[in-house]
Amino acid sequence: MTAPAPELPGDDEVLRALLHRRDTGSRDDGHRIALVVAGGGMRGAYAAGMAHALSDAGLCDTFDVVYGSSAGAYIGAAVVLGGGEGTARVFFEDMADRDFIDARRLRDRRPVVSLDHLIDRILTHAKPMAWDRLGSTPTPLHVVATDAADLTGHVLRPGSPAEWKLAFRATSSIPFLAGRAVELHGRRWIDGSVAEPLPVLRALRDGSTHVLALVNRPAAHLRRIAAVRRAPLWAQALDRMAPGLGAMAQEGRRLRPILDVLDDARHPDRARRFLRTLAPGEDAGVQGLTIDPVRVEHAARIGHATLTRAVAQVAGVLG
Repeated sequence: MTAPAPELPGDDEVLRALLHRRDTGSRDDGHRIALVVAGGGMRGAYAAGMAHALSDAGLCDTFDVVYGSSAGAYIGAAVVLGGGEGTARVFFEDMADRDFIDARRLRDRRPVVSLDHLIDRILTHAKPMAWDRLGSTPTPLHVVATDAADLTGHVLRPGSPAEWKLAFRATSSIPFLAGRAVELHGRRWIDGSVAEPLPVLRALRDGSTHVLALVNRPAAHLRRIAAVRRAPLWAQALDRMAPGLGAMAQEGRRLRPILDVLDDARHPDRARRFLRTLAPGEDAGVQGLTIDPVRVEHAARIGHATLTRAVAQVAGVLG
């Protein structure tokens, strides 16, 4: 067990507003409360555990909108569909194996990550997602993907179950790692985490008054990554070979503007708005391509404990 990581500063008012909505059964409070879920491949197990805890606390239906990039989009879908309790199990029961992630596929020039296996088998047969309900849930899900042409982030607008499946492919696709760019609505899309690994700024700029952000790295780890300033030449070479791949490798560059907002309550983008970020208080050693089910389950349990404790403290159950 590692020591708890220093927390990111945040506003408990976000959790208080969610608890008030749960206890009164009403959203008539003038707020716009957003849930934002980070990407990160198998590191999503931490946020999936937090989604499970949201379900256990009866908070899944207290949000006005949910945003997610990459793995965060899948977790966000579970929340808006009311299945937050099951999303963590998908990570350690179904995704943590070589059918989903296998680096040996590179020898045959196939993607390391099989989105076919995830979408067509796991989320259609093993643990089916209600694809026909996405787009009509009381809380909308905003899936963020990156335009392959200019590496800018956008919210996709699927109009059918088939398009929702394409949207989930789009927000997860990286050449060589998880497949080629996905075409939808006349544009080609790649992993949403290239442009927006945590769509907090998007939620704030869309008018959210309260934002709960679920991240998949301990706070100290986020700060270490964001402190790296120099863009390596190899990352630039990767981008020339496959647009987006080099940007994925430069985590510090992608996370720095987000961490600026998370770390500074006086940041202009947070003016008169409330932001609460939950980061895992312990590191289970899970990386983006980890397929050890024991470690992945541990990460999910850490995520669950992190959110459960935060809610209990705000509710006055813990000192």
